[in-house]
Amino acid sequence: MFPTILIVDDEASIRQSLSGLLADEGFDVITASNGYEALKRIETESPDLVLLDIWMPGIDGIETLKEIKKDNPFIQVLIITGHGTIETAIKAVKFGAFDLIEKPLSIDKVIVAINNALNFRRLEEENRYLRKKTIEKNSINGNSPVINDIKRQIAQVAQTDSWILICGENGSGKELVARTIHQLSPRADKPLIDVSCAAIPEELIESELFGQEKGVLAAAGSKKRGKFELAGDGTLFFDEIGDMSLKTQGKILRVLQEQQFQRVGGSRTIQINVRVIASTNKNLEMEIEEGRFRQELYYRLNVVPIHVPPLRERADDIPALAETFLADYAKRRRSAKKQISQEAIAVLKSYTWPGNVRELKNLIERLSIMVDSDMIDISHIPEPYNPVTAVPQPTIESDLFAENNLNTAMESFRKEFIKRKMTVHGYDLNKTAEVIGMTPDELTGAVKTMEAQAK
Repeated sequence: MFPTILIVDDEASIRQSLSGLLADEGFDVITASNGYEALKRIETESPDLVLLDIWMPGIDGIETLKEIKKDNPFIQVLIITGHGTIETAIKAVKFGAFDLIEKPLSIDKVIVAINNALNFRRLEEENRYLRKKTIEKNSINGNSPVINDIKRQIAQVAQTDSWILICGENGSGKELVARTIHQLSPRADKPLIDVSCAAIPEELIESELFGQEKGVLAAAGSKKRGKFELAGDGTLFFDEIGDMSLKTQGKILRVLQEQQFQRVGGSRTIQINVRVIASTNKNLEMEIEEGRFRQELYYRLNVVPIHVPPLRERADDIPALAETFLADYAKRRRSAKKQISQEAIAVLKSYTWPGNVRELKNLIERLSIMVDSDMIDISHIPEPYNPVTAVPQPTIESDLFAENNLNTAMESFRKEFIKRKMTVHGYDLNKTAEVIGMTPDELTGAVKTMEAQAK
């Protein structure tokens, strides 16, 4: 399809000459002789771009531009003027014009301006698509009353600049809530910078957060931008801020209060305009009482509190979550999506999920790998999720020492070791493999063999 250009000019000779030239360049061209006619043609024919004369009887180009942008913000508009002034240009850009072209018109300049505007439109469309996909990826799945309440809170707070404190157990989805808020906010086209509070060593915290000038640390020869600077006008997400040391809390509290800082070893003051979102799995009021968290920082962060409930309090969301995880896995592996039976779902809904949504996601991925059939049934759900399969077993110690053959005893220990480590790490194959010194493929093969032998 060829882009459609609407030419709006009260001079018939300009409409005719531009129409012929642009048609020769491969564009579909429609015309209007005034602003009123232009608005009607936009409503019925949705052009990709408008060439708009600024001086016309009736409503002039600036007023027409304002009306176009009010109802059609993504249509690109090029203003044509024979009386180009700085004031006119500023007005046109202020109300959404892409560029200003002066008469007498040069067809080469017109073509360049049109192509630039259409390329910009394509980039905008791609960005809107990518943003939509990102929002879908980070969407909060489920329709339980508590999740619907969180969605409502997110929608209300996302459009503001208020700081937010997200509380909830590990694996409940606090980071997902933070990312959703950012993607729905006016700062969505700015960075979202994640600060893992427990992972940054104390001796490097200032460099990580505030950056450093060249040569300040022996191991760093170049200038480094910190997390605050990288966030720019975007969002800074302090993940598990309850794990941050008191010393570090004091340093960031000062920066958050003053909205400025200096790089380590630097003298230039850098102003910031970041939105702050923090999460914690701890009771910060109790941490304050016990002297492990600064009260001033808590009150600064806790402008809008959001509590993310554990999965056991939203069991009705498990079917939707399971379907989402099955679809995600199938898409990543480019394989057919497995189904899960209602009986299996019922078993999953009865489990307490100490690892919350993260644990459910790991189990669904495990089942997607291990189950050969297209349907995941109740018989495929392992213990401890399925009480039917959790029959009393002799202790591993009694089994090992009752065994006379060393190789058999070693194999039994290996199986129990893998089983226990998988449980500790919420059946996360990649994490478990890393901890016990196996590759994910080796661990997958071992687990599959164990389950086959158990049948």
